[in-house]
Amino acid sequence: MARIEQLSKNLINQIAAGEVIERPVSVVKELVENAIDAGSTKISIEISNECRNIRVADNGSGIHPDDIMLAFSKHATSKIKTTDDLYAIETLGFRGEALSSIISIAKVTCTTRTKDYDYGFKVECANSEVNKTQIGCAVGTIMNVQDLFYNIPARLKFLRNSKTEFSYIQELIQSLALINSNIAFELKNNEKIVLKTNGLGNLLNTIKEVYTKDTASHLKEVLKTDELSGLKISGYVSTPDYTRSSKKYNIYINSRTVKCPIFQKAIDTAYKNLIAKGKYPFVVLNLELPPTDVDVNVHPTKKEVRYKNTNQVFSFIYAGIDMALSNYTERPITETISVVEFKPSENKSQEVLEDIYVSDLKPTKPIQETFLKPVREIPSKPTQNYHQPVIQQNKFIDTTIDKEEPETDRIIGQYKKTYILIEKDEGLEIVDQHIAEERYIYEKLKSQNEVASQILFLSDVIEVSPTEAQLLRDNKDKFEHFGFEIEVLSDKEVTFKKVPQLLSKVNTKEILADILENLDGDIAGLEEHILITTSCKAAVKAGKELSLFQMQELIKKWRKCEKPYTCPHGRPISKLIPHKELAGFFQRNK
Repeated sequence: MARIEQLSKNLINQIAAGEVIERPVSVVKELVENAIDAGSTKISIEISNECRNIRVADNGSGIHPDDIMLAFSKHATSKIKTTDDLYAIETLGFRGEALSSIISIAKVTCTTRTKDYDYGFKVECANSEVNKTQIGCAVGTIMNVQDLFYNIPARLKFLRNSKTEFSYIQELIQSLALINSNIAFELKNNEKIVLKTNGLGNLLNTIKEVYTKDTASHLKEVLKTDELSGLKISGYVSTPDYTRSSKKYNIYINSRTVKCPIFQKAIDTAYKNLIAKGKYPFVVLNLELPPTDVDVNVHPTKKEVRYKNTNQVFSFIYAGIDMALSNYTERPITETISVVEFKPSENKSQEVLEDIYVSDLKPTKPIQETFLKPVREIPSKPTQNYHQPVIQQNKFIDTTIDKEEPETDRIIGQYKKTYILIEKDEGLEIVDQHIAEERYIYEKLKSQNEVASQILFLSDVIEVSPTEAQLLRDNKDKFEHFGFEIEVLSDKEVTFKKVPQLLSKVNTKEILADILENLDGDIAGLEEHILITTSCKAAVKAGKELSLFQMQELIKKWRKCEKPYTCPHGRPISKLIPHKELAGFFQRNK
């Protein structure tokens, strides 16, 4: 075995760079995050030479002249100082590894100046060697990276083509632009502007700039706070009828881009039975929580996080999204302080005060019962003879639903005995009658404690497998909850004694077959499958002719649904054809 030797500074940095700098997007991430931490309001990113040349310019605070040489050394940072700081990270960067890693695998030129100096400095770095010269420049920092991986040819072979590498960079800048809507970003590829935001601090407007106006028009605002635990979630999610084929959520923890399975699971759970399989919502959400309650020092890329209370975080995220999809909004009430004086009472009877309800992190059914009520003023008839000022704080969250009684829709008629046509001010709305009623029945059954049953005097004997027969025995109570009573005659035969009144005219074989067929081994989701099947079978069928009154009643019920976007299977319920689109087709837009 060879003798042990001390590695050179450059080789040590190259080994470290293997963890921090995987590809060009890693360099962009580190440099842009440094610019954000520096308080920049404008950041420009220019990419060229097949993503091996990277220029990041900002108008941030710049690097102090005495710190410039130190900034490019290993484990040097201005963002943490003590061990305690490591458990309360409030910046994007903190490891002090990025710059030393980059200069070991690329030729770097840094031009920087702070507002306290009339001059700046130009720093040239190559092979971990740093040279500094004085220069005139604007306040801020310009990082110019040339010939990335020039001294590690093996790493170049693992890079994909320039289009793919740039797509990673574009996706990163889009993500950073969304969470930093107060910063104006500009991204260029070979001198062509690919992305540009105005930095006015309006998230919805930034979404329009990064994506499209159509995307922004299908979003619901998410806003939920819990002052006691220090949790807050804000942002936008798409309505269930607007989905994407890729699961790329824009999720952030304390404004940091992360890949968090807990966060993703909460989103998926909130959209369960609202969107079809293989489809995913558009999401831009930022979860704020005390830095001491989350650990971001898990991986060099800082994308993985761990929570102090995982269940609390999951429930809070889920509740915030569910409220948004149910059209609930949060409005913080202005804090007021009132002084109540107690006066002598003529009688000794004590008046009972109104209860104070505090919402839990996980919503209960119905969700309206979880609203916080304001504290009612204490009556002026106390039971004792004393005079004492009491400070009372009236601050609560009002999550009342903005859903008034819908006006009568202007129904034109039926198309193919399946679709209801509705005339609206903004265009023509087409509603699938079966899916609309299915959504209404689903929500109605889900909110009921007991479902009315119909006794069957005659019922077919249904053949099942021994496994299915045992499943029906083990889950008898779940079926009964939704109005079914099933008798297992043997390991191969069952029969229905009762069915929900809604399904009294539906063939029992068809009901059971659908429940068992769609179960797909998901025993935990049996109740949901029963509920979905019941709703589907009870809803009016496609091809059934309806009278005008029947159509009006069906639409009126559907309008009252909390989530009137899709059926429990995830199929969209309605389609609006804008009047402008119709007028344009007939050339009436002039």
